[in-house]
Amino acid sequence: MKRTRVLILGAAGRDFHNFNTFYRDSEAYEVVAFTATQIPDIDGRRYPPELAGKLYPQGIPIFAESEMIRLIKDLKVDEAVFSYSDVAYENVMHKSAMVLAAGADFRFLGPDKTMLKSNKPVVAVGAVRTGVGKSQTTRRVAEILRGMGKKVVAIRHPMPYGDLAKQAVQRFATYADLDKHQCTIEEREEYEPHIDRGVIVYAGVDYEAILREAEKEADVILWDGGNNDFPFYRPDIMITLVDPHRPGHELRYHPGEVNLRMADIVVINKIDTAAPEGVATVRKNIAEINPTAVVVDAASPVSVEGWEQIRGKRVLVIEDGPTVTHGEMTYGAGVVAARKYGAAEIIDPREYAVGSIAATFEKYNHLSTVLPAMGYGAKQISELEATINAVDCDLIVVATPIDLRRVAKFTKPAVRVRYDLQEIGKPDLSTLLKEKLG
Repeated sequence: MKRTRVLILGAAGRDFHNFNTFYRDSEAYEVVAFTATQIPDIDGRRYPPELAGKLYPQGIPIFAESEMIRLIKDLKVDEAVFSYSDVAYENVMHKSAMVLAAGADFRFLGPDKTMLKSNKPVVAVGAVRTGVGKSQTTRRVAEILRGMGKKVVAIRHPMPYGDLAKQAVQRFATYADLDKHQCTIEEREEYEPHIDRGVIVYAGVDYEAILREAEKEADVILWDGGNNDFPFYRPDIMITLVDPHRPGHELRYHPGEVNLRMADIVVINKIDTAAPEGVATVRKNIAEINPTAVVVDAASPVSVEGWEQIRGKRVLVIEDGPTVTHGEMTYGAGVVAARKYGAAEIIDPREYAVGSIAATFEKYNHLSTVLPAMGYGAKQISELEATINAVDCDLIVVATPIDLRRVAKFTKPAVRVRYDLQEIGKPDLSTLLKEKLG
């Protein structure tokens, strides 16, 4: 029987999971290559044979997505499988047109084919876009569950930017574990807040193996989603966040709408800073496409220790990288804090950017007055540090989920912005989780 030749289009996350759960041991398919986008320096590598399985003793090559059309033709690809997230529907369909014109079929794998079943209850936190507030919501859910006496283990959507074989199953309980696994800024931003609160985090590449390890020490599995991807595990409770700062995006980005339609609970976050018409739009869209979901109103108020230092100063604002790059936000919590506490000016960092940071501004040209905290490797972290220290400012306002000063040396004073989820009125997450899991 001729095996269907498959090209998986990805970004070092959903693509590997789709392969592991659906294609790895299938005699009906042959995955001839992966393509990669969004993540720097992932292309040109191989998905290792240790993870690829017995049908792929040499592993599987990874190419840049820009080579997709050539690969379809040269490798005689039968179908291309779209396997990454937070992409506008129009862009997804442009990609499908390129694939179809090159002679291959275009395909998605859905939840039923890729979700794994846990033997423990799973609470999943997802979103309709990057930067809606999953991290603070996940922290809030963990706090509630631990208050109920549950042993919570968080499993984070993958961010495998290093040696994939070594990263197959990773467990993080201390800062030393972050150093051991040579975590990037992006990984630290997701893992450290859990560690600070005594919650163990698992992540990696092989999410079946990860799940089985996590189940050994958990009463409840907490799926900590990435971008706007849907969960890798079948949830018993699905919580989806929507963003009234980007009203309508809940119906225009893949696969965020999937999360909204699957949700048991929908959190409308940032109500305190969004325009009333934006809140009304997302509330209307929730009611139309998922009328049985319970809606929770919430805010993510910012706080700054030493806020008085901001008043009257010329500040550089550093925002969470994914939120303001492929999340397409022009600002985040840092700008909110700078304005709230009376900064005289927010300095445009673009003229000071070097190396890959300058390239980031070229790629994401909607950015102007914020510096995205990009740090996918040692070289990029050094370029971020050089950019920060070159900016002509009085003060640095750091709005990343971790204290960036631990991985980059600043030559100017800095303050750190913090933000946590705050539910408004009833129903709230505590009541809902106790009803379902109590």
